[in-house]
Amino acid sequence: MASNNIWDAENTAPICSTDETTPLLSADGQAMSEKIGISQQTLVSTDGQKAKKLPQYLAGIAATLGALAAGMVLGWTSPAGGGGKNLAKDYEIPISINEFSWIGSLATLGAGAICIPIGILADIIGRKTAMLLMVIPFTFGWLLIICSNSVLMFYFGRFITGASGGAFCVAAPLYTSEIAESEIRGTLGSYFQLMLTIGILISYVLGTVLENMMTLSIISGIIPLVFFAVFFFMPETPVYYLKKGNEEAARKSLVRLRGSEYDIELELQAHREALEETTRSNLPFVVMIKSRAVVKGFIIAYGLMLFQQMSGVNSIIFYSSDIFNKAGSSLPANEASIIVGAVQVISVFVGTLIVDKLGRRILLLASIVVMFLMTLIMGIYFYCINYTSAFDNLKWFALIPLCVFLVMFSLGFGPIPWMMMPEIFAPEVKGIAGSSACLFNWLTAFIVTKFYSDMVEAVNSYGDLFYDGVTVRDGSGYTRGIGRRGRGRGSRRCRQRGDEVLAWFAPANRVRGLWSDSSTWWGKRPAVSAERRGAALVPLSPPGCVIHLDWCPRSAISVYPGIAHPTRALINPSIHVARDKNP
Repeated sequence: MASNNIWDAENTAPICSTDETTPLLSADGQAMSEKIGISQQTLVSTDGQKAKKLPQYLAGIAATLGALAAGMVLGWTSPAGGGGKNLAKDYEIPISINEFSWIGSLATLGAGAICIPIGILADIIGRKTAMLLMVIPFTFGWLLIICSNSVLMFYFGRFITGASGGAFCVAAPLYTSEIAESEIRGTLGSYFQLMLTIGILISYVLGTVLENMMTLSIISGIIPLVFFAVFFFMPETPVYYLKKGNEEAARKSLVRLRGSEYDIELELQAHREALEETTRSNLPFVVMIKSRAVVKGFIIAYGLMLFQQMSGVNSIIFYSSDIFNKAGSSLPANEASIIVGAVQVISVFVGTLIVDKLGRRILLLASIVVMFLMTLIMGIYFYCINYTSAFDNLKWFALIPLCVFLVMFSLGFGPIPWMMMPEIFAPEVKGIAGSSACLFNWLTAFIVTKFYSDMVEAVNSYGDLFYDGVTVRDGSGYTRGIGRRGRGRGSRRCRQRGDEVLAWFAPANRVRGLWSDSSTWWGKRPAVSAERRGAALVPLSPPGCVIHLDWCPRSAISVYPGIAHPTRALINPSIHVARDKNP
């Protein structure tokens, strides 16, 4: 960790040159650690002491049982049959195609309605208590479905179970991120998506085996109760206790999660510092929204969510049996749905292993290109079975592009937008911004699932698939324009590249940056450009920020502890320098 001073003859000022692991020191000589928000902090570990991992895994898996319950809500409509014919037969209730489209889509509308309230509730009563409380409406919603004697009861039941499942989609990832150490946080976070797909698969399997929608509803209603029985014994997150000023409870929570032999004080201090920083920068949202970094984050988040849902993936998940019936598959529709569900589970599991190795942008682009090709192939197939005899002997063919589509979605365009949400927003806007993006995602899913039947009736299945393909193609152009890869960066690092500290390199030793002092002024300041032989001049931002030097050889990494503006000087010695390896 050597650090030496280089004398710049052109500026007669010392430049602090660091290697990729060396932090610059603050005025009191203390190294500044990178803090990336309350729920996604980079925690400090104590040398020579290892925290127990098993309690963290148990708590994380217990929380993701809520995802299992939510997945069964999403997968419930597929065994109901095309137009809800199996549902109508089992309950002896006449159901029209339009009514069934509402039964299928109201779950996503309920999930969207809960996105913002559950975040507020989790801050007031705690992450654990909020999730346990959601078991009550979850069970009530399933009871409405089980006891339904009219379509209206199905409507209410689906909306309530969708809202309860959507609450877990917000609260469970928040819980796991706040209880886990940094080295296993990514793994625990990936379990949520995995359990969600397992829940969908279980609905497909039980619907095929039981052949009774009422029995499937009864089993689905038991899962939230199982979650309550298991999760009741798990601890609340230490971050929540610290936010409420209960440091002793936070300490006990960490001891339960890390073990009694682990020194928790450094980790507690990291949590405290992150909370203090968020409090210091607690500007009104109307003021913060004017920042280019926040605006850019909203554009990226909403764009990713829009193209994710408009790809038609939820139409496939909700109505997979109906799709296979229309495709004339030689396999029974329910069995084909099980194959699709199993493929999705496996691909999500594989995705958790390779996302950090290949990089998110590469996976996004690869998945969206292949998804476009698969929707095109499926559209051609559906067109041919309607107007030609080209596929008369290949009735199984529809299963291949459909499975490949879901595999690529699960590897890239499914989980990665959600993984990027905490990283593209500053901590002070992360809560409301992330919740609004989640709301937008579910509302878009509602539109897609509600009007799927209308689209098929208007333009046939091949027309709907061609439309999805065009949307996916447009999404590929959008993804290419998002920016450079995000692999291995903390949320603060990505956010600083948005505006407060934005540095990019043309030739190796040339840098142009935009800067602003977000503690006093939000918006764009005059651009600063510079060329230096052997050093890059980087504009700086508020204390404790991270300067991310990317696409730059090791010899070119040097940082001024301050830079003179034409009208003022911004002196900021508290900088942590981070650097990616060259691609």
